[in-house]
Amino acid sequence: MDGTSRTDLKPGLRVLIVLKKDQRSGKLTEGIIRDILTKSLVHSHGIKVRLESGDIGRVKKILD
Repeated sequence: MDGTSRTDLKPGLRVLIVLKKDQRSGKLTEGIIRDILTKSLVHSHGIKVRLESGDIGRVKKILD
């Protein structure tokens, strides 16, 4: 699953995100969702989340 729908995401899920600084390269960072930051139900570039590590980025893939 991709991370464009807020209903697919919940805290505790393991995901791959792209950080703001990595948007050009497309480098993905793996982590576990702590908070969902995007308020809208759908976002074409991915729902923005905060990982337990503190990193913030848009979800590109759900691993769980």
